[in-house]
Amino acid sequence: MKDKKIVVLGTGGTIAGRAQAAYDALGYRAAEVSVEDLLRDVPGLGGQAIASEQVAQVDSKDMDCATWRRLALRCARWLQQDDVAGIVVTHGTDTMEETAYFLQALLAPRKPVVLTGAMRPATSPYADGPRNLADAVCVARAASASGVVVVFSGEIHDPVDVRKVHTYRLDAFGSGEAGPIGYVEEGRIRLKRNWPAALSDGAKPPVDTMAGEAAWPRVEVVLNHAGADGAVVQALVAQGIDGIVVAATGNGSLSQGLEAALLDAQARGVKVVRCTRCAEGVVLGHAADRLPHSTQSPVKARIDLLLSLLAGR
Repeated sequence: MKDKKIVVLGTGGTIAGRAQAAYDALGYRAAEVSVEDLLRDVPGLGGQAIASEQVAQVDSKDMDCATWRRLALRCARWLQQDDVAGIVVTHGTDTMEETAYFLQALLAPRKPVVLTGAMRPATSPYADGPRNLADAVCVARAASASGVVVVFSGEIHDPVDVRKVHTYRLDAFGSGEAGPIGYVEEGRIRLKRNWPAALSDGAKPPVDTMAGEAAWPRVEVVLNHAGADGAVVQALVAQGIDGIVVAATGNGSLSQGLEAALLDAQARGVKVVRCTRCAEGVVLGHAADRLPHSTQSPVKARIDLLLSLLAGR
């Protein structure tokens, strides 16, 4: 594995951020430093075979389907190369869990694809990006590693379980009830459970057909809350929405008005999926349910539905 290279694909984010004042951890501009420049500041990479490519340069709050498509195609291309041991993707933290889940659901790679980022910009004297990037390369080079993972603050997370759980702290990610896959400690990996398995639920399009998709289906997430009615759903149906994921309360419960609007949307051909807005636990189905449910978080259930609709084309 040591003679094979790691490919680092840059997409922007805070790890590539720049602030005018060194100690400003809030007023920075994300996605300004190139991935090539980021790699220069990472300790311990000297002498390693590493290639880099700037796939995008975006703040991850602005991540979109076009960038996902480009990233997936570049990952697929590099994974096919015999001299590539694995891939690292530098990414903003806001939507990292979505991109990780998307890549695992679509590619199910046998080689490792490791997403990492930072909570402090590259110009900060307390920048956490270099350490996270070094840990990510370590995981990508591990002989046993496979699948898509998130490596952050010394922890390795499965894309199914990982969520951003804090707005500011350096250890901003967690995997809830499941816990991390393992840890990166002084350049060594300590596993607690298996590497991610291929996701078998739901259909997915062949990755090589995605380049020809001019426009992806539109899938939105709506929220059940006190006072929720069906107005938002009705507006989305009027706009020609393809799919709706509803972040329901508790075990998939919905207000009467919202449920009625979702059932009407389903009858009109819109694909509807329920999941829970709770941080832990999943929706437990019942024979009397009239709307299908997902055991994923709302944003990941949206990806499943998006890929299913793409495959249906």
